[in-house]
Amino acid sequence: GPLTDARDGQTYKTVTIGLQTWMAQNLNYEMANSYCYNNEPANCPTYGRFYTWAAAMMACPTGWHLPSETEWQTLFTVVGGSTLAGIVLKSQSGWSKNGNGMDAYGFSALPAGYRDYRGEYINEGHGAHFWSSAGSLSGGAFYMVMYYDVDNAYLYDISKNTGNSVRCVKD
Repeated sequence: GPLTDARDGQTYKTVTIGLQTWMAQNLNYEMANSYCYNNEPANCPTYGRFYTWAAAMMACPTGWHLPSETEWQTLFTVVGGSTLAGIVLKSQSGWSKNGNGMDAYGFSALPAGYRDYRGEYINEGHGAHFWSSAGSLSGGAFYMVMYYDVDNAYLYDISKNTGNSVRCVKD
């Protein structure tokens, strides 16, 4: 069933994929170091908020958490591997140049783009970027990304000051 965040009363769709229960919408909980695309509050209901990694680590409601790198990999495995994960997890609309997905599992990843470390907003329509809880050896943190022009989903590392979307997974 849906998740209602007791902190602000917002309700989110959820989806069970394999043995994991995920939010099927981007988190939109307002807190320090969270941002709406282009700093326009009207974008938050659609895309949720972007969080720095430190904020993302504390953003999920009670009973939910920021997924680990392993939890993202488990999701990829369940949906047919990282080479298919992008196409089957992307929403059926909103992606640039007919790069829409199948949304075969109800995950409904939207191309919200991200906020770079300088505070600039980029990639709307082109990419979905989600934090993981895993820090990297480079001093950054891992995130999961999908693009409009490929079927894959990837895990990369990036600066912790970048603003990415958050999908929480149930404890």
